[in-house]
Amino acid sequence: MYNTNYHRASSVADAAKLFEQGDEAKYLSGGMTLIATMKQRLAAPSDLVDLRHVPEMKGITVSGTKVRIGAATPHFDVATSAAINAVCPALCRLASMIGDPHVRHMGTIGGSVANNDPAADYPSAVLALNATIITNQRSIAADDYFQGLFDTALEPGEIIVAFEFEAPAKAGYAKFPNPASRYAMAGVFVAKGQDGSVRVAVTGAGSEGVFRHEAMEVALSANWSPDAVASVEVDSSDLMADLHGSSEYRANLVRVMAKRAVAAS
Repeated sequence: MYNTNYHRASSVADAAKLFEQGDEAKYLSGGMTLIATMKQRLAAPSDLVDLRHVPEMKGITVSGTKVRIGAATPHFDVATSAAINAVCPALCRLASMIGDPHVRHMGTIGGSVANNDPAADYPSAVLALNATIITNQRSIAADDYFQGLFDTALEPGEIIVAFEFEAPAKAGYAKFPNPASRYAMAGVFVAKGQDGSVRVAVTGAGSEGVFRHEAMEVALSANWSPDAVASVEVDSSDLMADLHGSSEYRANLVRVMAKRAVAAS
């Protein structure tokens, strides 16, 4: 690991100021990805600005069907939140399936979404729940936020502060995890909004990262049941292929996980 300067931010404004003062600064949230890449000398930030102790970036608030989750909230807190479980148990299930206990206690929802790993779980929930990403500069709709592999709408120095969404009438999540990393080889989050609109987001399989599956959305809008997605065509040409599975294999996984997600809703 290369030398770096560590800074513990006390507020969002303080974090932004510390970032601007660094030559090549990076924000540190859970550190599940950044610290590992630094250890391998694949990343060498001049400064690390720790966001984990910023009060305004932590905590969960549920008011009726309105949900707000601070970006520095660890996966464990989401997984065990009685308030979220009462309105969107699928999100608790998703958080409980991330990594191992160490990762769930250290990793944060903001860090996951900011990194936008193509096999991460949270991007599918944020996209399917039509969440709004609140930063220190603006609000970004989920459909505008995810822009490709490890690519987002965030500008340099911009900080994710929180996520807000309306709890769905129904939702479910299912993934086929890599047995070693627990990352999704294919994960599907399905959500039916209070207004009846349906959104289906797929992670772990797309060659360009998380994406919505419109054909499944149409099918579930007409008939919310596992059978509705059983015969939906999943195009393998835009899916990943690696040593863990071919694109055709992932296409089948997407369909199977979608059926399981609907059944779990």
